Amino acid sequence: MTLRPLLLALALAATLPMTSHAQSPATAPSAPAPAAQPTLLSVSASAEASRKPDIATLSTGVVTQASDANAAMRENAQRMDRVLAALRAAGIAERDIQTSGINLNPQYKYVDGAPPAITGYQASNTVNVKVRDLARLGKVLDTLVAQGANQINGPSFGIDRPEEALQEARIAAVRKAQAMARTYADALGMRVLRVVSLSEGGTTPPRPLPVMRVAAAPMAMMEKDTAVAAGESSVSVTIEMVFELGH
Repeated sequence: MTLRPLLLALALAATLPMTSHAQSPATAPSAPAPAAQPTLLSVSASAEASRKPDIATLSTGVVTQASDANAAMRENAQRMDRVLAALRAAGIAERDIQTSGINLNPQYKYVDGAPPAITGYQASNTVNVKVRDLARLGKVLDTLVAQGANQINGPSFGIDRPEEALQEARIAAVRKAQAMARTYADALGMRVLRVVSLSEGGTTPPRPLPVMRVAAAPMAMMEKDTAVAAGESSVSVTIEMVFELGH
């Protein structure tokens, strides 16, 4: 067997140019561009709704003084019984009469150089009253004084069922917040896209009118019923709304 043909083939293969095929690596995908942050606008708005009040609340009671504690409490109890009876006779329901405080306190005499000396005792009994017939409120006040009440604080006027007024105030507050959002968007050359959130910050109960104080007076001085003006009562609602603005 001759080696010449094999050597000739190897020699020819050695003289041929060598070619290489290099494969470029796959191009890595580019990272996505960060999403644009939305423009958010937070708005706070408040609104009120008014109604004619239909209830009045007041506190009334008796304050008595005596040389000893038992006498002060007994006299107070007797006069307070008449006051409560007068309330019931005026048509005030039991559920609208609530005791708010009963107190008994010593009364002192102060003299320089000497310890305080007890000179007597003061007893007090107070109830909170809700009057639903406002047309009779003045007569109720006068009757209380005539029957022995020597303390009256109030009245405060309110709305017994404020739900309808609160709903009206909520709607007005939302519309006010929406109008504010449109104003800001227009100033920025943008528009309101959507409501992101809405929360209610709180509601305000009917605001009471100034307090009236009545002291005991003889019936001869009360020639007519005490004048009372109920006016209007208002409820208010505050909301927070967040809007998204865009182009």
